[in-house]
Amino acid sequence: MEIRKVGVVGCGLMGSGIAQTCAQFGYETVVREVNQQLLDKGLARIYDAWDMMASKGKLSREEHDANRARLHGTLELADFADCDVIIEAIIENMEEKIKLFPALDHIVKPDTLLLTNTSSLSVTQMAAVTRNPARVCGLHFFNPAPVMKLAEIVRGLTTSDETVEKVKEFAVSLGKTPVVAKDTAGFIVNFLLIPYLLAAIRMLENGLATREDIDTAMKLGCGYPMGPFTLLDYVGLDTTLYVAEVIYDEYKEPLYAPPPLLRRMVAAGMYGRKSGKGFYDYQ
Repeated sequence: MEIRKVGVVGCGLMGSGIAQTCAQFGYETVVREVNQQLLDKGLARIYDAWDMMASKGKLSREEHDANRARLHGTLELADFADCDVIIEAIIENMEEKIKLFPALDHIVKPDTLLLTNTSSLSVTQMAAVTRNPARVCGLHFFNPAPVMKLAEIVRGLTTSDETVEKVKEFAVSLGKTPVVAKDTAGFIVNFLLIPYLLAAIRMLENGLATREDIDTAMKLGCGYPMGPFTLLDYVGLDTTLYVAEVIYDEYKEPLYAPPPLLRRMVAAGMYGRKSGKGFYDYQ
């Protein structure tokens, strides 16, 4: 199967970044949202990125116009009927995902690849509600999707070898370096990253150091591009809490247990950059 057309379900921060990436790398791309306001917001984010690239000479006017011509927005799942690949990038909630996958399954072609951008949830569970679970696979992009070079390919229990190889080729065609993980909570990156982030919160919570000094120590001492609190605010405290809970539920390891401070900040609506305030103030 040759991949020509890609569908992306969801045009939020991740979905719009994935759709932008697919269109930039030559794929006809259709991205869907649940209402026009959310769709317009997501498409504007993509158009603004291309305008910025063009103004800096990173994109020619011809490339800019070609990218926009390849990208289409929709409110209808039916517009995915002729897609060769569909990437799910909706809210990180299993109930919503297992409603979506059967709906997609009844629309698409028999050989269409159904991929999920989940960062922590079970690919096997999503595949189980489809008629052909062998073609369901995880393809986890990292934020911002057009910039970050890594893509985690997550093999569910029923994912075929052929699907994994095809998804690897697709990831490479998008300029990504793919790594393959088994379908376990956290996959590779979050399995290792979440305990580090939670440990930083515990240090702050226990008064062992300031947030600024912890961030500086990890940047200068370990060569990290940003410290844990800057990263937490970038990723989103609500997202971090959700992923930590998913991994903790699977393994019951204390390292993955969310600290009380994280829970209270999320309860207060302090999500980080997206809410204007997290460990740092962005207002």
